[in-house]
Amino acid sequence: MCGIAGFYRSALPPLEYPDLIHGMLAQIEHRGPDEAGCFLDDRLAMGTVRLSIIDLSTGSQPIGSPDGRYWLCYNGELYNYRELRDDLTARGFVFRTESDTEVVLAAWATWGHDCLPRFNGAFAFAVYDSVSGELHLVRDRFGKRPLFVARHGGAWLFASEMKAFLAYPGFRFEFDEQQLSSVFATWTPLPGQSGYRGIEQIPMGEYLSVRGDEVRRGRWATLDLTPGPAPRSEQEAVELVRAELEAAVDVRLRSDVEVGVFASGGLDSSIIAHLAAQRTDGQLRTFSVEFEDVEFDESAEQNELAARLGTRHSTVRVADSDIVEAFPDAVRHAEVPVFRTAFVPMYLLARHVRDEGVKVVLSGEGADEAFLGYGIFKDTRLLAEWHTLDNDARLSRLSRVYPYLRHLSGEDGHRRMLGLYQQFTEESLPGLFSHQMRFQNGRFAVRLLRNAGDPFAAARQLVAQEPGYAELSPVHKAQWLEFRTLLSGYLLSTQGERMTLAHGVENRCPFLDPAVLRRAASLNLRFGDPDDEKYLLKRAYEDVLPERIVKKGKFPYRAPDSAAFVRSRPDYRDILTDPGTLDDIGVLDTRFVRRFTDRVFEGPPERIGTKENQAFVLLASTVWLHHWYVRGLARRDAPLGVPLHVVDRRGSALSARTESV
Repeated sequence: MCGIAGFYRSALPPLEYPDLIHGMLAQIEHRGPDEAGCFLDDRLAMGTVRLSIIDLSTGSQPIGSPDGRYWLCYNGELYNYRELRDDLTARGFVFRTESDTEVVLAAWATWGHDCLPRFNGAFAFAVYDSVSGELHLVRDRFGKRPLFVARHGGAWLFASEMKAFLAYPGFRFEFDEQQLSSVFATWTPLPGQSGYRGIEQIPMGEYLSVRGDEVRRGRWATLDLTPGPAPRSEQEAVELVRAELEAAVDVRLRSDVEVGVFASGGLDSSIIAHLAAQRTDGQLRTFSVEFEDVEFDESAEQNELAARLGTRHSTVRVADSDIVEAFPDAVRHAEVPVFRTAFVPMYLLARHVRDEGVKVVLSGEGADEAFLGYGIFKDTRLLAEWHTLDNDARLSRLSRVYPYLRHLSGEDGHRRMLGLYQQFTEESLPGLFSHQMRFQNGRFAVRLLRNAGDPFAAARQLVAQEPGYAELSPVHKAQWLEFRTLLSGYLLSTQGERMTLAHGVENRCPFLDPAVLRRAASLNLRFGDPDDEKYLLKRAYEDVLPERIVKKGKFPYRAPDSAAFVRSRPDYRDILTDPGTLDDIGVLDTRFVRRFTDRVFEGPPERIGTKENQAFVLLASTVWLHHWYVRGLARRDAPLGVPLHVVDRRGSALSARTESV
């Protein structure tokens, strides 16, 4: 796991390249504090800060092909690298290292873009063809690893995190109001969005290739949710689920350092902990967040799981004040507006994991998307069938959708839900039927902006341009949207990768193995009660996990939101309401913002509703992003903490020299 950064076709003198790439890498050193290296020629500078996990001694980067043509800066892990290495060895490739990085380079040199569908991994990389002068930027199929691109002064800038651009001369961040409107309305940056003018993300499963003035873009991986052949029996289905998950965990345990597990107390991470414990020599390390607020705490389940599996378990206990205190720095690492505070405890947990000496963790992320575990999938089925049901049947179904939300429990709560759901039985946002109710909360947050325009235009365009989307069932449309929006844009990034890599910890997700997803697509909705989420996962592991974890139902990971700020009264409250700051941000409706924040801080925390919670966290994160990025205070001027290994080919197309600075 690493961080990469670089620039291509800069108008600046090549003599300045070493200092520039050094400055860019220094901004993201937290991603890879073990080593640093860069490659230079007259057209390009690119580099890597490395978190050493596989091949600790000879896996340094950048790495070049034996003939010196291709050069690779790589961020990620290729889980099936051993199998690909065997294939490439049989084809005559002679490897110099034991790293997965060299396998990626050899595969590219052998197959070009056609190597990408062969990859099972989480990665983003830059590969440079020094003969043709072409730069290729590639991102993995699920968007697990970030990769940002910007144009500035004729140059192409790229990096794992946008903060690297702060070190490039003259680069300035500026909010894009239409992108912010979309983010506020749909809770997350959509594929390609960054929230800032002139900066884009390479979308999941896509690449961008540049040679001179020629730019090519392509998608190498699509999200195939088409059900395959059904197993003959439920027992066969259970066995197939087990087999695919075991294989996914096996390859994700490949590491030359210790691997732990994030154990939230829920079903998904408990399954991963069980499988990892079976395959770990010695005692598996598990890590969890405990909350002082009992509404969010799952420590009883976490402790019972640890006792059942015999893991060495440790926790971070999080209070409101911890969330509020760490919020600004966690936002600095998130880099984009955030709609809830759940990413902050993950930031604190990752710091604890690294303090405990662990670099790699497995988690249960992706299970809800693959196995239809979220309430939104129940919502979609219910809304699609609404007009075929009587009120008693509707109430019965509603009672099973969100059992963990106390304000919606009981007969009165279910009848309130009845009126709410009635409003969303017809599609008013083309292609977004499943998410209309969710997006309703976003409409309130959009009021924070001065000129919001159409906040759902980008989401509608996303689905309208997707081949075959219109033919999907309502539930599969909902699933596709979850993968392409909240999973890649928030759960895998802001709440996941960005928080763990802030402390040099890599997170691996077995449920996001392509084979697991294909298996889930062939089984979903075919066995058990569709309102009993993840029925087959429960059946597959009910005999090895604590009963309370298997039977408690979906309890999503959450944390206190605006209530934490109201109860803790942060010292930086004035920053959130200062008229000069709000005016300087330029995209906010300052009068509405001030009225809104006064109402939040002056009212009782328990009266703050969901939409107000989300709007407040989006506002607070945007204010801090202005501080860190638009004002540029996130820039780190200290040098790298490790020597920068340099491969310098400026002035020569055929020879190279290597030095350390």
